[in-house]
Amino acid sequence: MINPLKLGEMLSQANQMQEEMKKKLEQTVVEGSSGGGAVMATMNGKKQLLKLHIDAAAVSSLSGNQADVEMLEDLIEAAVNEAGRKADDAIQSSVQGMLGGLNLPGLG
Repeated sequence: MINPLKLGEMLSQANQMQEEMKKKLEQTVVEGSSGGGAVMATMNGKKQLLKLHIDAAAVSSLSGNQADVEMLEDLIEAAVNEAGRKADDAIQSSVQGMLGGLNLPGLG
């Protein structure tokens, strides 16, 4: 049962943890790659794309036909999606760690 006298303290602690989480998300950096490293996507914990690197060899091998362009697009999509999954994992891990610190009844 939650003690109503400690509700204000719990809300204050939750607000502090929310600010900490925002900072952590901005500082968390993950990478996703595809095509054996031909395409690398770097993303932060807020799932903002920070950098996209395409190896010069992947571009120079394009012969100009639509299939080659579509393959490069697929590699970019795969790298960005992998980085997004890694960001989700990092976020989930951080949230679980912080919720454990709240010591709420029924959580942990």
